[in-house]
Amino acid sequence: MLVRRLGQVTALLALLVVEVPLILLAGVMLILSVAMGMVFLFPPQVRMVRRMAELNRRLMRAWTGSPIEAPYLPKPPPPVPGPDGLYRSDRTLYRTPRIPAWNDRWKWLLTDPATWRDGLWLLLDPLVKAVLLPLFVLVPELGLRFYALWSNLLLGATAASRLAGQVSHLQRTRNLATDSQAAEMRRIERDLHDGTQARLVAIGMTLGAIEELMDKDPAAAKALVAKARDTSSDTLTELRRVIRGIHPPVLAERGLGDAVRALALDSPMRVTVDVDLPHRPEAPVEAAAYFAVSELLSNAARHGDAASATVDISSNGPDLRITVTDDGMGGADPAKGSGLSGIERRLAAFDGVLALNSPPGGPTTVTMELPKALPQHWSGDLGRLPRRKALLLGFLWATAWCPTFPQGFVPAIFKIIGFDEKSWFLALHLPEVWQWPTIIGMIALGLTMHTMAIRIPATHNRERWMAEATPTRPWCS
Repeated sequence: MLVRRLGQVTALLALLVVEVPLILLAGVMLILSVAMGMVFLFPPQVRMVRRMAELNRRLMRAWTGSPIEAPYLPKPPPPVPGPDGLYRSDRTLYRTPRIPAWNDRWKWLLTDPATWRDGLWLLLDPLVKAVLLPLFVLVPELGLRFYALWSNLLLGATAASRLAGQVSHLQRTRNLATDSQAAEMRRIERDLHDGTQARLVAIGMTLGAIEELMDKDPAAAKALVAKARDTSSDTLTELRRVIRGIHPPVLAERGLGDAVRALALDSPMRVTVDVDLPHRPEAPVEAAAYFAVSELLSNAARHGDAASATVDISSNGPDLRITVTDDGMGGADPAKGSGLSGIERRLAAFDGVLALNSPPGGPTTVTMELPKALPQHWSGDLGRLPRRKALLLGFLWATAWCPTFPQGFVPAIFKIIGFDEKSWFLALHLPEVWQWPTIIGMIALGLTMHTMAIRIPATHNRERWMAEATPTRPWCS
């Protein structure tokens, strides 16, 4: 262990061979960018320093286990043309997005506080390594720990960068949800236009023909009435199918498990459904999960030539996990337009992710997970105070009364009314000059203990709510 730590320290110090010239080069490029107007040098200078900072983060994560998050603000989105097809940057219009994109990127790098924090870290890093050199040599593990703290101080994420990342994530999620909704509306419109509307037009034309034949050829009119009745029955069936595609009644009435079982009964495959959900998710989550399973079963039957499939719906703490496996030919790929990209967009509205394993020849396994989509009580001990905090809370409530009243307010009242009784009141046994400061100190101590007893669970609940509200990162896709 000691030899490995010394090797890591040696590698860390050896980076000075790169850092010192990099400091000089970055400084020259920055001066030329600002003082000489050579702004095209600024982006490569920033990228160069960021690569060095990211190398440091990776080394600290690998060597000390310190999870140093990148603090950079999200990249600006690509320029979007206006109604006239031109791209706007400030008050200037451009025919191509190249210059607006460059301007946005330059402003993003310039206004990101992490850009200047990276530069400050690079400038001071040799000095910090020199200060920590005795620790590096004598106690390398402790030296690395202190160096990781220093790295996290300047290279770690801040509350502002985390918030900006969450806002960017929510914007992407909103856009995905909007795209998914628009795709659903187009599908419903297509189904109504190609199916229900065409059948209704046919019924109208048949009724017109019946009206003309009613007196001339009653037998033919009767045959057309029978045809119109059959067409109306088919139209009703088609309309019910469209309604189920919008939101199936069984999903609203009986929940996700029974709705998926109904899908299994209508599927041409042999579908086994295993549901382990003691409580129902929220309605939007149920709808997203239902239509995702419906699309996967449809893909397995139409594109995968599968004969059987299994659907497993379960909970993983507060997360909803769904696994769909079929015995088809495999080779599923979201890029081939098999509907998997649409499922990903639908799940992304709830921070859900999709993992696909579909080798050629099969089988195909799709695992979907919607984080924190289940009712709060499913998550077990999320609301429980840690043992250390619980013990401290019990101590505060058990003892806070003592300095507040018997040792605080009561002797204060005795002093004010001139009651000559010391009893067990500590302040009244002290010299006169110390009595009032002690009484005030006791009252302040008691009130502080009461405040802590109130704030500890409140702070814990706020941290838990913030953790539950924070979007999680996709684990794979």
